[in-house]
Amino acid sequence: MGSADSKLNFRKAVIQLTTKTQPVEATDDAFWDQFWADTATSVQDVFALVPAAEIRAVREESPSNLATLCYKAVEKLVQGAESGCHSEKERQIVLNCSRLLTRVLPYIFEDPDWRGFFWSTVPGAGRGGPQLRGLCGPCPKQGEDDDENARPLAESLLLAIADLLFCPDFTVQSHRRSTVDSAEDIHSLDSCEYIWEAGVGFAHSPQPNYIHDMNRMELLKLLLTCFSEAMYLPPAPDSSSINPWVQFFCSTENRHALPLFTSLLNTVCAYDPVGYGIPYNHLLFSDYREPLVEEAAQVLIVTLDHDSATSASPTVDGTTTGTAMDDADPPGPENLFVNYLSRIHREEDFQFILKGIARLLSNPLLQTYLPNSTKKIQFHQELLVLFWKLCDFNKKFLFFVLKSSDVLDILVPILYFLNDARADQSRVGLMHIGVFILLLLSGERNFGVRLNKPYSVRVPMDIPVFTGTHADLLIVVFHKIITSGHQRLQPLFDCLLTIVVNVSPYLKSLSMVAANKLLHLLEAFSTTWFLFSAAQNHHLVFFLLEVFNNIIQYQFDGNSNLVYAIIRKRSVFHQLANLPTDPPAIHKALQRRRRPPEPLSRAGSQEGASMEGSRPAVPAEPGTLKTSLVATPGIDKLTEKSQVSEDGTLRSLESAPQQSSAEDSPATEEPSQAWREQRRLSSASASGQWSPTSEWILSWKSKLPLQTIMRLLQVLVPQVEKICIDKGLTDESEILRFLQHGTLVGLLPVPHPILIRKYQANSGTAMWFRTYMWGVIYLRNVDPPVWYDTDVKLFEIQRV
Repeated sequence: MGSADSKLNFRKAVIQLTTKTQPVEATDDAFWDQFWADTATSVQDVFALVPAAEIRAVREESPSNLATLCYKAVEKLVQGAESGCHSEKERQIVLNCSRLLTRVLPYIFEDPDWRGFFWSTVPGAGRGGPQLRGLCGPCPKQGEDDDENARPLAESLLLAIADLLFCPDFTVQSHRRSTVDSAEDIHSLDSCEYIWEAGVGFAHSPQPNYIHDMNRMELLKLLLTCFSEAMYLPPAPDSSSINPWVQFFCSTENRHALPLFTSLLNTVCAYDPVGYGIPYNHLLFSDYREPLVEEAAQVLIVTLDHDSATSASPTVDGTTTGTAMDDADPPGPENLFVNYLSRIHREEDFQFILKGIARLLSNPLLQTYLPNSTKKIQFHQELLVLFWKLCDFNKKFLFFVLKSSDVLDILVPILYFLNDARADQSRVGLMHIGVFILLLLSGERNFGVRLNKPYSVRVPMDIPVFTGTHADLLIVVFHKIITSGHQRLQPLFDCLLTIVVNVSPYLKSLSMVAANKLLHLLEAFSTTWFLFSAAQNHHLVFFLLEVFNNIIQYQFDGNSNLVYAIIRKRSVFHQLANLPTDPPAIHKALQRRRRPPEPLSRAGSQEGASMEGSRPAVPAEPGTLKTSLVATPGIDKLTEKSQVSEDGTLRSLESAPQQSSAEDSPATEEPSQAWREQRRLSSASASGQWSPTSEWILSWKSKLPLQTIMRLLQVLVPQVEKICIDKGLTDESEILRFLQHGTLVGLLPVPHPILIRKYQANSGTAMWFRTYMWGVIYLRNVDPPVWYDTDVKLFEIQRV
């Protein structure tokens, strides 16, 4: 039968289904087989031949027919899993059913009345015996089960998909000479021997097989569609709502949980998109592995959607796993995927994962002399979510990442993405996850130490050319984001500066370019119109002063560039110390606010030429689709303050009594108390617009930590001026040489303790990650458009 005929017959069957007003009996195989037995339709065909309007019409007008269609399709998948799919015909039926279910499921999820449908039970389908055998009528209502052990339809479907993902000669290479003869063999098969790719806990790399990869991809797409019920529920404030599909699939009920977890992880981390190093190879032959890797990455991050803030530390007993997992830890979450991820502990496994993720994240940065000669992957956002989950759930992995300079192979691509996306409103989510990862890393001392490595890789970014370290790169990129990103990035300023504060005590030598950028930020943030225009803006000045204090007190010797920049811009510090607090001055400053909001001035930032080969960051094309995101918690909720002791260990300050030092800015008070205080000291005008008062300004001006800097200026400015006059100097290098050999030992106030603001897990960020992750998956799945035009509730789809 030709392809055109089979499409025509399939379309006829769909029309029959939508026009029949009477229920079709489940036993009418001649009718139901039209949908999967005699057709060879691609997934794109199924989406074209089964229009959304018709699925909704069947759902409303003949629900029992839609119910029977789903039951019969699941039954066919279960039969395929039982039999082992030996014949080409059986395999075709399995693929057709999985495509049909991928098409129909989102329309089941979008209707609240149907949401429990897959969790209803099928009469006669016990948990013990073959699933779904005895299916013989239209949709039974929940609770009408004749069989106490009846298995809900969702469970039967998920177990069938798991079995089919390890089906010899269909999705994995058969190990036997003769074909597997009986269903019994399928059930006794040890899927741990059939892991898809070498890597964590598995040394053998199977021969690549295009057909197997395509079949795996189709089944994973169906699995992802099953999990996507989460898209049809509005964001919950507590983020603790558990996705029943993921919960069951990642439980001990799924005997393939471990091999599937390792297959997905290894498939992603072993992928090399460049392939054989032949230029333009991606134009000569299509890379069938990439779609599978994308699908694997998406399924993996969804199975790992677990709120670590509300659960026990994710570590687990060692009853079911192989040697790759750590057996010594106490029990942890029931989600086995999170469980396995948290227990990987071998150095070679960490190395494999880190190298794989770094290689893929660096792929879009690859510069070659031949334009477009290397393939560029598109799934970097999924990789960033995966990296976040690894660091969040497996602290041993986090410490491994920070143990060597390998962390910089993650840092540079993240800075590249942040710089590239800063002007594009459709990529706000990418900006947030990049900053969250850097915030998490910056809470560890080793990250600050690693940043001192010289930066020599010249990744093309439209930032000023500089000679310096990775710390300089980080500061220059952050400056670019703050001064030339779009308005919606302002909530991230606190996070960006917190990262700089966290690493500042360890920065041995900033370049002149980076030093000038930091001073330019202080200049911009300490203007009266900016300080007085929002209740939280002065926190940014406190962060920057803390950076300068940390470097002066702990890294003075190598930082003559920064000291010189501070001396040159000393007027900024004097202005801050003499900040006006009288009502007329406040009124004058606010007059500027009534004009349209100004972007931060870039006049004093000495831009300089951009790097060779770089392109400027551009806004999104008008009409670009983006998904909305829930608000992220403030920096006080995102982080927990710790003090570095003399032996280098961290002591949490959250439960300790408040210290009264210059360090105690309003930013370091108990957040809600600080907010109430600010509300009391400022007045809300009749229009509801926030308005500053003299008392409010005085409440934080007195806490500005200026003592160390003022003392430095008091000692060094007269010395520098004297040298300039005595020697008639106008050359910076001479002054820098003098500052390099200068010392402030015994002249500065007693060094303050180092404060680190470490990221802490909280339900607010867990919910943000959920909406971001599903938003990415929604927008990236366009061929076929699995969820497009369905009534999702987790986020809004917007056009830029």
